[in-house]
Amino acid sequence: MKKADIGLIGLAVMGENLAMNMESRGFSVAVYNRTAEKMQAFIAGRALGKNIIGCYSPAELVSALEKPRKIFMMVKAGRAVDDMIEQLLPLLDKGDVLIDGGNSRFTDTIRRTERVENEGLLYVGTGVSGGEEGALNGPSLMPGGSPEAWPLIRPVFHAICAKTDEGVPCCGWVGDNGAGHFVKMVHNGIEYGDMQIICEAYQLMRDLLGMSDGEMSEVFARWNETELDSYLIGITADILAYRDEDGSPLAEKILDTAGQKGTGKWTCVSALEEGVPLTLIGEAVFSRCLSAMKEERVRAADTFRRERPVFSGDREAFIESIRRALYASKIVSYAQGYMLMSTAAKTYGWDLDFGGIALMWRGGCIIRSVFLGRIKDAYDRDPELANLLLDPYFKETMESLLPAWREAAAAAVLYGVPAPALVSALSWFDGYTAERLPANLLQAQRDYFGAHTYERLDSPRGRFFHTNWTGRGGSTGAGTYNA
Repeated sequence: MKKADIGLIGLAVMGENLAMNMESRGFSVAVYNRTAEKMQAFIAGRALGKNIIGCYSPAELVSALEKPRKIFMMVKAGRAVDDMIEQLLPLLDKGDVLIDGGNSRFTDTIRRTERVENEGLLYVGTGVSGGEEGALNGPSLMPGGSPEAWPLIRPVFHAICAKTDEGVPCCGWVGDNGAGHFVKMVHNGIEYGDMQIICEAYQLMRDLLGMSDGEMSEVFARWNETELDSYLIGITADILAYRDEDGSPLAEKILDTAGQKGTGKWTCVSALEEGVPLTLIGEAVFSRCLSAMKEERVRAADTFRRERPVFSGDREAFIESIRRALYASKIVSYAQGYMLMSTAAKTYGWDLDFGGIALMWRGGCIIRSVFLGRIKDAYDRDPELANLLLDPYFKETMESLLPAWREAAAAAVLYGVPAPALVSALSWFDGYTAERLPANLLQAQRDYFGAHTYERLDSPRGRFFHTNWTGRGGSTGAGTYNA
């Protein structure tokens, strides 16, 4: 019996669709699921007549694979991945490849890569983005781990991934150990940011301008023909156009509490650890947390009743201001995400190709958009670019968007429409582009109460001073660190 090209463990929605994708690209696939009934239903259903082999145990799966074996694990992130690795290691030979396609935390992937490599095997942690449709038709793939594994898995990955309009695979080797899962984590953080600023634009139009879902759907559809052309803008237009069985907008019947699976929070935690001001994505995560406080918000709204002033300006002009503010905020979200990747690359010794990452995100993934081509161009112009905002295109673009961005942010504050991500993005931009910030006073405060020392403008960097501000303190300074 001919052996399978690749194995897949875990037949939830993503696993099933990846198996179907690989088979449709000419690969034979052996599949295993912890619950045998799930595997049997798949083999008798969607996989019927396909070049897909059902297996009842990890050992049977391993024996069904061509060497060097390649096993794609699509199991729940966390302990389940570790348990599956430990089950598989005794069954495999040196040079076999284990691939984790779940949303694992990158630090776990670093640890697992070392564990598997110590046994003489190869390990890959890959981001998989695009949801069930992407998994079936072509996801964005972000593999990292053991470099020797890439030539072995590249034919499969390049075959099943999404392609740009020019036919370029939305997949490339990201880097060692946890690099792939780190980049996927940042992708998800940017996704949080994109979704939040879209929702804030929606709320400004709905609550401030009094627009109907149908009107807003038409606006988002128009926006999708501009620089904002993207998957998320497109689906927002579709969602707002959708009608419930009674003919009313379905979106307005959905409870306003948002869930999350943790990758946005991980992105923010990593930013804090690296000392990167990831403010927009942080606000997006906190906005989901605030939305979950539904009952408390209802009580607070009753306590703090307010009449929102009627908007008296030019409605169409303000809609355009919202669009421009949305685009400017989007640029900030990506600029911050790239800052985090750049800083982490230095921490973990990864040689990240930032233009290549933008290319991976051009198709298949949730944040796919025309805009990513601009990021690719920026890093093609300057591979050592310190920040996206310093690229000529983005500098000129931000300058043109700034007046409308300020108008939209000011209106949100004046009229009492919450827009935390949009407003914080503007504050971050103003801080990033400020030659002087008030941290001099902050350092004086820290030195006053804790003798934490400070640097002076008229002395070389790295030389620290302490002042006895009251005359009652001593001359000894405390240690300090820089975030």
